[in-house]
Amino acid sequence: MSEAARPMPFSMPMFRGLVPKKTRPWIYIFIAITFQFSGGLYLGTLNQMMGETTLMREDLLMCLYSNLAGMAIYFPLLFRMKFRFTNKTLLCGALLCNLVAPYVTFLPLLWLVCFIEGMCKIQGTFECMSNIQLWMSPTRDFTVFFPVLHIIILGSMQLSDLLSTYLMYHFHWDYMQLFICGIMMVDLLILTVCTRHFRMFKKFPLFGIDWLGAVLWAALALEITFVFNYGDYYDWRHSPVIRRVSLSAAVTFVFCLGRMFSIRHPYLEPKMWTYRYLAPILVLVSLVEMLLATEHVLEETFLEGVMHYGTMTGVQLDWPVLAGCLAGCLFSYWWMHIKHFNYLRLIIIGLAGVILYFLGYYSTISSDIHISQLYLPMACRGFGYAVLSVTFLTCAEEIMSLQHFSNPLPSSRCSTWSWAA
Repeated sequence: MSEAARPMPFSMPMFRGLVPKKTRPWIYIFIAITFQFSGGLYLGTLNQMMGETTLMREDLLMCLYSNLAGMAIYFPLLFRMKFRFTNKTLLCGALLCNLVAPYVTFLPLLWLVCFIEGMCKIQGTFECMSNIQLWMSPTRDFTVFFPVLHIIILGSMQLSDLLSTYLMYHFHWDYMQLFICGIMMVDLLILTVCTRHFRMFKKFPLFGIDWLGAVLWAALALEITFVFNYGDYYDWRHSPVIRRVSLSAAVTFVFCLGRMFSIRHPYLEPKMWTYRYLAPILVLVSLVEMLLATEHVLEETFLEGVMHYGTMTGVQLDWPVLAGCLAGCLFSYWWMHIKHFNYLRLIIIGLAGVILYFLGYYSTISSDIHISQLYLPMACRGFGYAVLSVTFLTCAEEIMSLQHFSNPLPSSRCSTWSWAA
């Protein structure tokens, strides 16, 4: 997919003339960060929400996984929606979902709201970052774009957890939703005053999209997540609920495969599996996600059950993870763009960071350690995860055509939240 390209001129004609040209890309970076901060619910506020509502931990985690599912399943539609809707429409959708989520108590509706918010979140981020890609690299070099994109995504994930925990501790858990609504209103104000409705291409109709296939794949993702998330609560196969949902997931999967191989343009095209290195990359991503998810569960048990760390103490470990993520993205940029080294070696370095995280934890497990002894393992986790995430997307972009590039993303994200559950 990557080819030697000539430099292309960069412009942002959607801005009004009163906005200085040098500030326009930074405005879009700010908006992309606010989108990444947004979410139906926030991991840092789970404990207080469980204490004040009738919702269980599994119910709230299902909301978070629904948000992830919305982002992953919606990915193949990003380009189509970019040519159909404008920034203002997408921002309004994310704003409304953030306003509604704190007041919805009916679980299926709350899951739906979080799912739609995830779709708005990924579309808004994509819209902002795709418009400034030429600003980052006049030749659309993805070895520049993906490291910068992951700095925004992974950095926002850690900062969002920190901010939600601080607001919950000092004020109330719903202050995070109010804060996000406030910055979304700032976004709307910026877009209203500084931008105009502008389309680089003629409005593209939404014909030829396999909407039924999209619904089936989304249903399959949520069914699998439900089984993994509620399995322990319902006692797995001994529960009729888990058996029914598992059977439903199997039937849905059969329908998904049947539709994939029977229609001309399915939602996820089977041709994507014909690319030579795609399957090994997806297997590697799934294994890394499995290891990290399992270790993360043990890590939480150790911090809460053995060390008896409170919320404000445990969240301090987000800072070394943030530092590791930033270092991993910058290192990937240096390795791929500056030095043009081999990607396989970069993957090995990323795996080494994850292994050092495991070894660091297992060698320091004790009830009398200081929290600072955990900083280095956490930084290694952030570094390794960032390097592997950037390298995966870069490899997928280089081995696949633009038509199929967005197809493996739902598969890789499915493994992420399934193992996390």
